[in-house]
Amino acid sequence: MKRMIELIKSSAIPANMMRSAAKGALSVAPGEMIEILVYLAGHPVFGKEASLTLAGWSEKDAKLVLADPKCSPDVLNYFMDAGNFRLPLLNALLANPSVTEDMMVRLAMQASTRVLANMLWHPRVLGNISTLHAISMNISLPEEDAIVVRSALANLGENTDYLIEQAQLDVDPDEPVFAEDILNGELQRYTSEHADEIAAEEGKAFEIYVDSPAPVQEDAIANPAGGVISGAGAVPSLINTATAAQKPEVVQGKPDPSIRKKVSAFQKIARLGVGERVQLAMKGSKDERFILIRDGSKVVSAAVLESPKLTDQEAELFASLKNVQESVLRGISSKRKFMRSYLVQRNLCTNPRCPLDISLPLVKGLMINDLRGMSTNKNVNDTIRKMALKLYKQRAEKKQE
Repeated sequence: MKRMIELIKSSAIPANMMRSAAKGALSVAPGEMIEILVYLAGHPVFGKEASLTLAGWSEKDAKLVLADPKCSPDVLNYFMDAGNFRLPLLNALLANPSVTEDMMVRLAMQASTRVLANMLWHPRVLGNISTLHAISMNISLPEEDAIVVRSALANLGENTDYLIEQAQLDVDPDEPVFAEDILNGELQRYTSEHADEIAAEEGKAFEIYVDSPAPVQEDAIANPAGGVISGAGAVPSLINTATAAQKPEVVQGKPDPSIRKKVSAFQKIARLGVGERVQLAMKGSKDERFILIRDGSKVVSAAVLESPKLTDQEAELFASLKNVQESVLRGISSKRKFMRSYLVQRNLCTNPRCPLDISLPLVKGLMINDLRGMSTNKNVNDTIRKMALKLYKQRAEKKQE
């Protein structure tokens, strides 16, 4: 007996049953139902209804289907397309060996900043040179994540022009040591003060927060040389051109272990609930704090700033991050112990994500050389840049008197 998907493809069923199929209302296995919906998504009559049904399909059921190595390539291609992609399904897709390198490359080239941020913590992505090159060419990639890409390429033996210095968090490997009772006391205080918020968000899955940029054009690929290359077929040739231009050479020395360490930390965090992530934010390691400061849950990212283990160097780095919630920058600015640092003040001023009511008063305390640099830095908020230029001119004139 033919499967329902075969009958639909051969137009062997009546229109009313096709309509039921587009609504996901047929009595077939979930895997076959999703395969039918993916096929109907391209139908001139039932396509819109089928696409809406797929968009609202249960994440739990979809994960089971997409994790199956026998899943239809058409289904995998559909969900790996940037236009249909759903972030909670990422791990199931990347864990499926039937998801090909080409599928990962296509997604990497067109994915949003939020999707890229989560892709970059998956071992399969970090171990695939073509996918990493594709991510590096995505115009939505922020500098913080570009650091991870370049370090991962170095780990794989890629000797490119953009290999970078060690991540700032790895410069000082020493963790401050605190007595367990001190950490437990701070944790208890924080969880008591924020009990309602933790309870309200307890079911919220871990997701890295990013400030979403303008969407990339559909079916268009960014050309690193400028302009746009249209059509998904351009992806493989673009990757081949990029990798052929610089033949990989073996990098001398041992691979940087920081990437593997960060991946392990991310995998651990991804399995935790909000309450457990709050506990880890308070008592965990530097790598774990670096991940959790970008947690989509505000009560978790705020807990990082309350950790007794948080160092001045970390606060300086966090003040410069563009992909943290505004509440993080406000939290840093509210703590006198961090605001004693000139670098924290300067980083807040130069961070375009920092609210003006925080950064404007800080500009007046900056050194003349920093004012001069900020006055010509187009990445700085326009208002801050104008203020810096004004103050620089005033101080330069006084110096000449």
